[in-house]
Amino acid sequence: MLGIVVHPANVQDRDGAEALLRQTRRSFPFVEVIFADGGYQGPIMAAVAAKTGKWRLEIVKRNDVPRFEVLPKRWIVERTLAWISHYRRLARDFERHVRTVVAFIYLAMIRLMLRRLTATRSV
Repeated sequence: MLGIVVHPANVQDRDGAEALLRQTRRSFPFVEVIFADGGYQGPIMAAVAAKTGKWRLEIVKRNDVPRFEVLPKRWIVERTLAWISHYRRLARDFERHVRTVVAFIYLAMIRLMLRRLTATRSV
């Protein structure tokens, strides 16, 4: 997870995306492609992406098929959210301050990545 911005429920994702894109651009200027779901499509989001940096916005759409099918780009987001939800502190919204939630999400991702980096691999 490269950047996190928490905004109130009355702010739509695409309206709150500018703060996230600005933060991410400062920290990771080498990112070239943004994968987003259908909530981020349209001319407003395209203008925000163009205004905050030189990257390409790629919308990953859901299948209309009634059966389960793994979509590679979408699966990345879904599995990351599932990993984070395994941490008890992040399973419910109990925090008083937004910065506390953001810090715990970063800690959860750091722990996940460290566990993967230090895992012994059997050959």
